[in-house]
Amino acid sequence: MRWERGRRSENIEDRRGMRVSGRGLAGGGIGAIVLALVAMYFGVDPSVVLNQAGGLGEPAQQSAPASPEDERLKDFMSVVLADTEDVWGGLFRESDRVYEQPRLVLFSGAVQSACGHASAAMGPFYCPGDRKLYLDMSFFNDLANRHDAPGDFAQAYVLAHEVGHHVQTLLGVSEKVHAARSRAGEAEGNALQVRMELQADCFAGVWAYHANQQRQVLEPGDAEEALAAAAGVGDDRLQQQARGYVVPESFTHGSSEQRMRWFRRGMQSGDPKQCDTFGAARL
Repeated sequence: MRWERGRRSENIEDRRGMRVSGRGLAGGGIGAIVLALVAMYFGVDPSVVLNQAGGLGEPAQQSAPASPEDERLKDFMSVVLADTEDVWGGLFRESDRVYEQPRLVLFSGAVQSACGHASAAMGPFYCPGDRKLYLDMSFFNDLANRHDAPGDFAQAYVLAHEVGHHVQTLLGVSEKVHAARSRAGEAEGNALQVRMELQADCFAGVWAYHANQQRQVLEPGDAEEALAAAAGVGDDRLQQQARGYVVPESFTHGSSEQRMRWFRRGMQSGDPKQCDTFGAARL
């Protein structure tokens, strides 16, 4: 990805190395419940988070000074975030709306958000409560090594997907889905969450389309990197790796094929209206 000459965003909070305590939650038991609810809201298997909740009340260890590689990655994230600001700012203006820019919080190990205490095990997430994106950049090691999706545009896709959730919040989609899930059974709630995640994938593709049209950021192989990332975090692939079998009814993000297809749809059209996963007969 051609990014070095891009604008840098000022909407970054660097909390790497900060000590984090879960004492703000009302005790270990309630804190674990809060963690589970947050995980379910973001489509994460609650058991993954709860297994790491034993030290909720303990402060995180102080991190070592950031390496030059991490500082370069932070610089890259700043450029990608700025680019999403420019793209979505323009698209919102075309619809006579104002795009409220989110903030990106970089953390290491654990973080406190308006959605509660979160471990890096949750992966990157967006919190509608404070309208911030949260990212432990060590996730990109997993993305490359565990999910077979190396490359800078794979990393850009991850951030653009979380920005897609912010766009959903601004458009009122997130609130409607959350309300509908609260009234639905588990299977129906999961299905709604899948549609929400696939729309965020499509919105990430919309960003990629306009970023390339306006600033020619794509290099050969970039699209394939993003598609590999989308496939690598598909529910079917993750379940097969973790359990050895797949349970489609428990999907919360969509299959690898679905995630690739909706990202590609956004990237080919550049039109947010093409991202109506909730009205789609086939995902």
